Amino acid sequence: MPKKQRKKGQPKESDPKANETRDRPPNSKYEWAKSIVIAIALFLFLRTFLVQTFVITSGSMEGTLLVGDMLVVNRAAIGSRVPATNLRIPGYSSPKFGDVLVFDPPHEPTLKLIKRLIGMPGDTLEMRDRVLYRNGQLLDEPYVVHTSEPDQPDRLMEWQRGNPPEPWFACRGCPILTADTDPRTYAPTRDNWGPLVIPEDHYFMLGDNREHSLDSRYWGLLEGWRLEGRAVFTYFSYNKDSLRPFPALREIRWARIVRGVH
Repeated sequence: MPKKQRKKGQPKESDPKANETRDRPPNSKYEWAKSIVIAIALFLFLRTFLVQTFVITSGSMEGTLLVGDMLVVNRAAIGSRVPATNLRIPGYSSPKFGDVLVFDPPHEPTLKLIKRLIGMPGDTLEMRDRVLYRNGQLLDEPYVVHTSEPDQPDRLMEWQRGNPPEPWFACRGCPILTADTDPRTYAPTRDNWGPLVIPEDHYFMLGDNREHSLDSRYWGLLEGWRLEGRAVFTYFSYNKDSLRPFPALREIRWARIVRGVH
């Protein structure tokens, strides 16, 4: 039977199968799965390279940060480390003296710490009777908290003499002490140490609660690639040590919410 010819100008007959495919509703399970994958990928990108959150769980920065403070950390400011590598994506600024930074400490690979950046590469640091000197100048540190605990030495501080007691110490063999300091008689303590010269691409971190902070005095210098980000502000805070039920609801520190970290 000859095929029916369509007259010129006559609209083309629609294909019923094509219409059925076009009118079929999208697969809802597929759309949900795609949305979830995109959301997870976006979250991981933001958290890895732009911002992250951090919760204060110890009192080493008391005076500036309290247990129960929840912080926003800017990872893009000083660059972000590519996960599982020592490579960094450059940031739009560099670490500065006095920054409050989150970092990956050398002695605990699964731990994140937050301290104040006190020693920059090339700086000479010294502490005498709890008073800190940087490049020979006495530092005014209004953020520091002191207690009445007596001074004491610690075996971990042997790294300052060039004898790191553990294998994870950074910059092993680096000339840390100044040339006029004899490592054989040098005996650092928590409140009296130095002068120390900070080598290239290394940093010296201290907690503001000086007598209750495990910091660079003990676990040594921090390599630049370990820096994670700059603390920006607290987005929430509550008295985590409260004995009242539901402290996150009943012990909110309203004055610390959206408060800058300095």
